[in-house]
Amino acid sequence: MTPAQTYYQTLADTLIKNLQKRQIDGFYCPTSAEAVTLANDMIAPDSTVSFGGSMTLSESGMMETLTSRNDITLYDRSTAKTPEEVTDIYHKALNADYYLMSTNAISTTGELVNIDGNGNRVAALIYGPKQVIILAGMNKVTPDLASAMTRAQNTAAAPNAVRLNRKTPCTATGVCHDCQSPDCICAQTVITRRGQIPNRIKVILIGEHLGY
Repeated sequence: MTPAQTYYQTLADTLIKNLQKRQIDGFYCPTSAEAVTLANDMIAPDSTVSFGGSMTLSESGMMETLTSRNDITLYDRSTAKTPEEVTDIYHKALNADYYLMSTNAISTTGELVNIDGNGNRVAALIYGPKQVIILAGMNKVTPDLASAMTRAQNTAAAPNAVRLNRKTPCTATGVCHDCQSPDCICAQTVITRRGQIPNRIKVILIGEHLGY
């Protein structure tokens, strides 16, 4: 292993132990391919599955794997033709057997930090789906909760605002202004400090740079 790979493995081992203290399952995979295989194996046939918007799911190959399965029912809002259909899929996602997402940041001490606009992604993380599977590159890991909050606001939310063509102060300056812009995508900030239902949330850490 390279020094970077060794570092990721060591850091992941520490984080996984801290996740376990919070009733969250943690796993480490050196590559996206291994992570996708692990996540896919967790999803039982004949189950319902949905997901939150995530560059990590796309970049890792997870979305391609999900859409290629013909033994699950996938609630995918990209297939909706009207706003009403999008809303219906959001609601169905809350009752899914499995919900996949990434996280904007995760502290070494085990807290997940996520910032949302509509709130559908954080709503599913908090309550509803029977299992939540999170894929996260090791670039999402920060030393503590304060740095996780900073990462979520600046390293994650600002680039996402650019990706979504939002007219916000952060797209002009590159840093969060805690704005009240009509185009703001930071309506909900959720800190998950504990899995209230043991082992419901599963975090698969990946030894790669993925997502924002």
